[in-house]
Amino acid sequence: MTEKLLTMVQRKYPLTEMEVGDMKKLKANGMTFSVQAYKAAGLGHVSVMRAKGFFGLMKMDTLIINPYEIDLPLYSYDRIYAAGNDTLIVELYDTVTTEYSEQALEAVKAECPDFERDPGEHWYDSIKLACSISKKGKKAQTPLFDELARKHFEAYLAGENEVTDPEKKQEKASVYVEGLLSKGGPSTDVFKKALGDETTNNLFRKYLFGTLVEK
Repeated sequence: MTEKLLTMVQRKYPLTEMEVGDMKKLKANGMTFSVQAYKAAGLGHVSVMRAKGFFGLMKMDTLIINPYEIDLPLYSYDRIYAAGNDTLIVELYDTVTTEYSEQALEAVKAECPDFERDPGEHWYDSIKLACSISKKGKKAQTPLFDELARKHFEAYLAGENEVTDPEKKQEKASVYVEGLLSKGGPSTDVFKKALGDETTNNLFRKYLFGTLVEK
């Protein structure tokens, strides 16, 4: 599904792949991660991370968009396949500098009210938008989750708000990323334990989110 989402981006915003060096292949917590990063002309920074582990019994795909050229929320898609379960997590964070309507995304989300997953409580909940999605089902739900993710992403990409304050826009994205690095998050903690602070900071700032904030 991640490739389909990436193709949807490519159709509207030409992608130029970045050189990620040693970050291309990483190992952490029994999983092998592959990382790709792109500049999306007219949109911003896009990254894809795929992971496999535990003898192929667990797979995880991530797609992140930091849309600093369009005033859209920061977008994060995670898909986890493990032990016969399919988990879909789409989180959007308030990094906009103008008014943003969640109506179209909420309408898509409402089409699939079942299979709700409790995401738990996190420090970033105050900036996570209500149109975010958290679902968990079995393999039988995969086609349903695929269609939900596609339609939700299509509604997201339909936004055309112009960025009137680029500096403020990137600052808001940086606040979220720096919060992950200082306060933690589900994947952040795994990487810090396996790779250390410096490598994790570089991975998140430069390649996953494209905020390039040096602390």
